[in-house]
Amino acid sequence: MPPKRIPASVGRVAVSATDRDRDTTATAVRWLLQVLAESAEGNTVEVRVPPFGAVQAIEGPRHTRGTPPNVIETDAATWIALATGELAWADAVGSGRVSASGQRADLTAHLPLAWETMES
Repeated sequence: MPPKRIPASVGRVAVSATDRDRDTTATAVRWLLQVLAESAEGNTVEVRVPPFGAVQAIEGPRHTRGTPPNVIETDAATWIALATGELAWADAVGSGRVSASGQRADLTAHLPLAWETMES
């Protein structure tokens, strides 16, 4: 069963919150992952933000079993900063805040997300 969709109005509030608790952080992360999956449809790269969520995105060869060949993993604060444009992809990777493995594990062309204009 696919995860429940987060309405844009709820996601925007969570992302914009200046003092996020665990639940608000979880909503912000999950919604921004949802935005990525919708704006960069595909199954080539798995983006993981433990413990809150993971999505497959980016057009290309489909991955179906086992460990994906293209994996991006980061923490919640880094993901939110990347998705909102507060942190550049190259800086996050260079500083070790993002683990990216595989030829296609690069979100440069997809960040920052257009989260402020997403509709419900």
